[in-house]
Amino acid sequence: MDMTTSASVSPGPESAPASGGTVTDRIVEANAQYAAAFGNAGMDAKPALHVAVVACMDARLDPLAALGLALGDCHTIRNAGGVVTDDVIRSLAISQRKLGTRSVVLVHHTGCGMETLTEDFRGELEAEVGQRPAWAVECFSDVDQDVRQSMRRVRTSPFLPHTDDVRGFVFDVKTGLLREIDPAS
Repeated sequence: MDMTTSASVSPGPESAPASGGTVTDRIVEANAQYAAAFGNAGMDAKPALHVAVVACMDARLDPLAALGLALGDCHTIRNAGGVVTDDVIRSLAISQRKLGTRSVVLVHHTGCGMETLTEDFRGELEAEVGQRPAWAVECFSDVDQDVRQSMRRVRTSPFLPHTDDVRGFVFDVKTGLLREIDPAS
């Protein structure tokens, strides 16, 4: 079964799995094929290149391909915006202290949906569901400044012993190129 991206699949019966069902059913079918040829059973959980990548969850960004990395090279931590939140610090602390990473690469991108949100989103959720989220939206209007803020959060965290090699980038979704952000600007 060939997996196609949602960008190339129109909604409707033709995008259903061979046996019918949902997109999740299609994913489960694809996993069975993947598992049949799986050859990574002996791979170490410690990244071979001792690097952790924090990236946005945007579907247009494939961090491994964009950074020339392969399975096993890095830890990849993704969230909306690629923002360094408390949970990202938690993951980085485990990555560094228990699994040997020493470098952190931050990847935000152009055209991020987080630039279209405000903290009012929390109020909207509260009005809809009757409970205000405990988390901040972490929206931003300047992607470069948010990369700088994320670099500062990593570099100043008391939980991270390795903060010398922290670099931040903006991935251009139209060209595929990375643009490095100067932390001092």
